[in-house]
Amino acid sequence: MNFGLGIDTGGTYTDSVIMNLEDGSIIDSNKSLTTYPDLIKGIINSIDGLKAEYLANVRFTSVSTTLATNTTLEGRGYPAGLILIGYNISRKIPTDHILSIKGGHDADGNEVETLGNLDEVEKFVTMNKHKVSSFAVSSYFGVRNPEHELRIKEIIQDLTDLPVVCGHELSMDLGAYERALTALLNAQLIPVIDQFIRSVRSVMEDKKIDSVLMMMKCDGSLVRIEEALKKPVESIFSGPAASLLGAAHLTDLKECLTIDVGGTSTDISMIRNSMPVVSSSGAVVGGWDTKVKAIKMNTSAIGGDSHVWIHEKTNMGPNRVIPLCLCASEFPSLINKLQNAEKISRRIMNDILQPTTFFMCNGVKSHCLYASELEGEEIEIFDAINEEPSSISDIASRTNKHPLMFEDILRRLIQKRYIKQVGFTPTDVLHVTGDYTRWDSNASMLGATILSDYTSMEPFDLCEKLREDVAKEIVLNLIAHCANTVKKTDLEKILNGTELMKFMIKSPVVLVGAPVTPYMKDMKHFIDADIRIPEFHEVGNAVGALVGNVVYRGEALIRPTAPGSSQYLLFSEKGRYTFDDYQEALDTANSLVNSTVSEYMAGYGLSMDNVSFDLECNDIGSIGTVPLETKIVGVAVGSPRRII
Repeated sequence: MNFGLGIDTGGTYTDSVIMNLEDGSIIDSNKSLTTYPDLIKGIINSIDGLKAEYLANVRFTSVSTTLATNTTLEGRGYPAGLILIGYNISRKIPTDHILSIKGGHDADGNEVETLGNLDEVEKFVTMNKHKVSSFAVSSYFGVRNPEHELRIKEIIQDLTDLPVVCGHELSMDLGAYERALTALLNAQLIPVIDQFIRSVRSVMEDKKIDSVLMMMKCDGSLVRIEEALKKPVESIFSGPAASLLGAAHLTDLKECLTIDVGGTSTDISMIRNSMPVVSSSGAVVGGWDTKVKAIKMNTSAIGGDSHVWIHEKTNMGPNRVIPLCLCASEFPSLINKLQNAEKISRRIMNDILQPTTFFMCNGVKSHCLYASELEGEEIEIFDAINEEPSSISDIASRTNKHPLMFEDILRRLIQKRYIKQVGFTPTDVLHVTGDYTRWDSNASMLGATILSDYTSMEPFDLCEKLREDVAKEIVLNLIAHCANTVKKTDLEKILNGTELMKFMIKSPVVLVGAPVTPYMKDMKHFIDADIRIPEFHEVGNAVGALVGNVVYRGEALIRPTAPGSSQYLLFSEKGRYTFDDYQEALDTANSLVNSTVSEYMAGYGLSMDNVSFDLECNDIGSIGTVPLETKIVGVAVGSPRRII
């Protein structure tokens, strides 16, 4: 019997399932906490909960993760350098290490300016190679001619062993800013996905699991693990894509909306005609517009581990923290600290300075590991934080500094992953209301009592209100996803405006994630919908990781060399060509797309006889009988489970 092993590593849990590949039934599952910074422990704990006799028959393994999504949402990507060729970026971009040099091409792939001062590039790389984890390179119209990007990549590789990502390697679409951003995010995520993949491989080797290993992309398709490592940005919605496919599989629905409530975020997406609905413009995550082909998704930084904090009002998120109940189950001393928590002036309170926040060292401390990376004040504050939770007052007394003097330092240490933050969360809320009691409810109640002192509500009433707020936020994002042409603020006014009406959702709504059941009743106060929570909903992502297909999209573009010209340019993944005849260009384009798709599928052991292939030819405008532009797109879909 052939079994499949699905693994999903999220911000809070690592889930695993065993599926019978012959009929798609789930025969075993397990959840365990994701462990930072050593992911291996969490993966081992999850797999150890599965029956050994099932693991012995695993022939296909597929993984998904929300690590890339969470990293981007929280702005905690690894530092990367960005080299722009032929243009500058005036819009916000998530790096301080940027160099812009002369060069670039035009829309036809012709060089418009000679590549700039290469000595300047060498100096930039040399100065930053110990400050960044990777480099990204993006040239103006690099998708029409990548020679300048490739030349700079070669220089970087001569000077350092760090990964280098080029914009043309990730997208054939135009959009200089979005392509540069996509390359940069990809570079920042390489260490995140590399650690994840290394961890999975290590556990498979240790458990003697001899099987094919694949990973889910953010459009719901599967790729070899080696390809996933080269383009980690394509896994940015890997977890949500897996949850979408998992929800459809578990409910046997060909059309449904899926709400995946995770630790860091809540993600809403849709499947129609058994295929994920894909965004036409590219993934948007954490406010960043990318050129990554991904499921059309509404994501909000609210989840089970979202930080609940007080300032002028009660706030939720966007940062993820360790729930008080979870921390206290491992460190009972937290109970005493909560019982003796000092009141903080509301005037200085923010998401860092809270009476219910604590900070812990992220792993074993060692000066040799951080002395060269942290500044003097950062080292001082880091030294004041132990493996057990330290309160704001603990850090203040150990350093003899006022909290306002080290607030920003704590933020930097969190971003650099040297420390982690503990705080009150929706998971604590559910422990107080009794809807979910996996860990230490006493810690949650103490946290609620402390925060209620800053409100006019009793602890239990505050938590019921917070649970309802989470449900309302989920509903608001669901409605915004369905009515994406209407402003979210207007939808919110309607949602809050009257009890005499409800929104009605026509498609079934499937909830996955753990825990989601407590929110179902509150959601039904706001919407009229067929809301379903299937069996194995708590491991829906791991299920979805197993049911994806290999999907490849080959593209080619034909356009005249100039308006009215009888010569035509052909742009494809295999190069740039010039033709004197339109029909010859079109025939070559079709042949190139077919061969590209065929070669890709063959790499997965799939012949074109075993895949579904669709070839489209779209014309834009015309001069007489000849189009101004022709785009040829070939899409192939095949099941990797056919070759097991």
